Amino acid sequence: MEETRRFPPTLELSQKAHIKSMEQYQQMYDESINEPDKFWLREAEIIDWYQKPTKAREYTWDTAKRRVEIKWFEDGELNASYNCLDRHLNTWRKNKAAIIWQGEPEEDNRILTYQELHREVCKFSNVLKSKGVKKGDRVALYLPM
Repeated sequence: MEETRRFPPTLELSQKAHIKSMEQYQQMYDESINEPDKFWLREAEIIDWYQKPTKAREYTWDTAKRRVEIKWFEDGELNASYNCLDRHLNTWRKNKAAIIWQGEPEEDNRILTYQELHREVCKFSNVLKSKGVKKGDRVALYLPM
């Protein structure tokens, strides 16, 4: 069974969208298929890098040998935490929701702004430091499902 109905967004929503039309979407899609390295290097410019990548990907696709590997932006260097959190602290986003948590029952919920989340991250960072964790150490957290 194939779904054929369409649910077009309102004009107001379309004007605020990052991708403003199906034509733009199709153009991006085509480039992602036909010129993937060019496409992904341009998309990588959206985030902040210490060292910008010059190569989008390197891959091995050998299903006969059961060897499938891909490396993304291997010569680039970034801080994922900075991109997810810190870079929003001096912008209009600092008081916007960074995490919306919904528990059960429905009344059990919490919204953390970027600023509040940063405060909590700093607290936890200090807990790790107090336990002797230092730069370069690896830390794993187990969170039950």
